[in-house]
Amino acid sequence: MMRIGTGFIAAILVGAFWGAVWMVVIGLIYTLFAGEPSAPQVWVASLAGAIGAAIYILSPVKTRDRPKARGTRLQAVIVIAIFAVLMLVTFGEPFGLSLLYTTLYQLVALVAFIAALTWSIIAVLHDQPAGNIGRYHLEVVFLRFMKGLGLTLFTIVVALPFYVMVMTSFKSQQSLVANPLDLSIDLSQGLSGLFSSYIELFTTYHFGTFLMNSAIVSVATVVITLVFAVPGAYAVARLRFPGQNFLSRSILLIYMVPAIVLVIPLYSAFSQIGLRNSLFGLMIVYPATTIPVALYMLQGYFRGLPSELEEAGLMDGLKRPGVIMKITLPLALPALASVALYVFMIAWNEFLFAFMFLDDINMFTLSRGVVSLNSSEVPRQHLMAGAVIATVPVLFVFLWFERFLVAGLTAGSVKG
Repeated sequence: MMRIGTGFIAAILVGAFWGAVWMVVIGLIYTLFAGEPSAPQVWVASLAGAIGAAIYILSPVKTRDRPKARGTRLQAVIVIAIFAVLMLVTFGEPFGLSLLYTTLYQLVALVAFIAALTWSIIAVLHDQPAGNIGRYHLEVVFLRFMKGLGLTLFTIVVALPFYVMVMTSFKSQQSLVANPLDLSIDLSQGLSGLFSSYIELFTTYHFGTFLMNSAIVSVATVVITLVFAVPGAYAVARLRFPGQNFLSRSILLIYMVPAIVLVIPLYSAFSQIGLRNSLFGLMIVYPATTIPVALYMLQGYFRGLPSELEEAGLMDGLKRPGVIMKITLPLALPALASVALYVFMIAWNEFLFAFMFLDDINMFTLSRGVVSLNSSEVPRQHLMAGAVIATVPVLFVFLWFERFLVAGLTAGSVKG
């Protein structure tokens, strides 16, 4: 007869917690997609999760003698048990609504809940017994649960605002006023109606100019930063001169001065010399804030490169600039790519200096242009569309170059 101990209790708690978590998450997603306020039955979901976990943990662990234990047949039993508990205890209303309303959305949400709960139970308890278990097994169960919970919450926190932003940008003013919770896509309005907010941004609100200005400033900031940071970082990492250690350790001291403290004197100085309402002024300020962090990142990478390669180049007759151009920089391409990406994102998203220095709408960067939409005269869907336009380009650039960013940040951390 199978013993029931701490393993069984841990399984019950895991199933109950996952039932509550997934019911809240799926209920929230259902509300956003269907536009119907729901009242998810969290305690019933916890009960269903506990029963599903109990069924799973009480079955024997898969061994050579029991090749089908805890297999697909048991998974089907758990799915049926969870479904039965939900439907019987809630009288067919697991989300607090009759199935006659938005039936398709409720069925999809129900399937998603059962699948997510079943998978979570199996992922945490797949090799755990029902009897008494030691501290190690309890820690394994706890860490698996916390890892899954953390990934779930992180995904929701990141994806949910972006989904709300995108869906709101596709809505019309009438639909937003009629039902603010309805964030589903209305395909009946056609492509022109669906993207009307984006079309108006480019035809009425000068967003094409904002995009061009941001691209010019960001690319120029990257180029200027690399031109100054590469030789500076190389000098700190390779050359010997008085004050080298102090300079190496104090590069990031500029970040101890808040940007808001610098804005007022810079505003006054730029106004007097005619740089306040121009992109050239931003091209001066932005590199001043990005060069220190670029120096810090690159010097660590340069120190990690084998100095013997550079010494061999010097012995072959190359001068120091030739060594940098032909040996050091080709080896430092991952670091250069990561620094360029990091600097580009800083310049693309910077708002404070752009807000203070730019008054002419033809000079607005994208972040400054999005803020100009935040008024009672501009529909909310236009503001959301502007936020999407500001977010999507840098998001795609980041995802495309993310491997270079990781390589560049970690390669200089260990000296080779």
